[in-house]
Amino acid sequence: MTHLLEARGLVKNYGHVEVLRGTDFVVDAGQVVALIGDNGAGKSTLVKILSGVIQPDGGEILLNGNPVVFKSPIHARKFGIETVYQDLALAPDLGPAENAYIGRELLRPGFLGKLGVLDKARMLREAAETFTSLGTDVKDLDAPVAALSGGQRQSVAICRAVMWAKGLVFMDEPTAALGVRQTRRVLDLIRRVADSGIAVVLISHNMPEVMEVADSIQVLRLGKTAAHFTAEDADLDKLVGAMTGSIEVIA
Repeated sequence: MTHLLEARGLVKNYGHVEVLRGTDFVVDAGQVVALIGDNGAGKSTLVKILSGVIQPDGGEILLNGNPVVFKSPIHARKFGIETVYQDLALAPDLGPAENAYIGRELLRPGFLGKLGVLDKARMLREAAETFTSLGTDVKDLDAPVAALSGGQRQSVAICRAVMWAKGLVFMDEPTAALGVRQTRRVLDLIRRVADSGIAVVLISHNMPEVMEVADSIQVLRLGKTAAHFTAEDADLDKLVGAMTGSIEVIA
């Protein structure tokens, strides 16, 4: 079976410290794949490699079955891979639509475009289409992001990623520091993103949320793949046991 993205035997060392020791990882189109593990398990390093932030010391990455090397996050974006970081990386004084196009601004056609005049109407229209299609509660796309709630800001960051992703979005702790209602909206949004055909890799420490929204769960422990569960097979005891090594699980 050809996966959307597959990592085989990834290795990453920092001096004498082995962060990844032959890590495997797979994700298929339209799936929510949860990546879990205790602190120091290697989750952040794995995601940084798969999104082009750092390079592995060994192993290979396959995209749709073809070997690929992501030289930078910008390079990874050319393959349709986007990342929603924990700090969201939003410009607080700009509106949601403007944030969606930071670094990718559209210019007016013709002579005005040659002068660098932005096509704000088109950017607003296309951003609104994405926000509406994903059912977000962000209504005013011109209001400064700083005036939005935490859940709405998270929605802006997710929608921005979805606008540009062709296949995969990484989300790092997207519900951290959110209230119950805002968390519910973000989880629903994650599910809608996957249902649209875009794969989501969810990095989270919240086991109930993981079991609720994920189609599959991959566990890292001490830099290696410890287990791979389907949503139907997973329960809290199995996940904690795989993370801590208290139970033996065949990955």
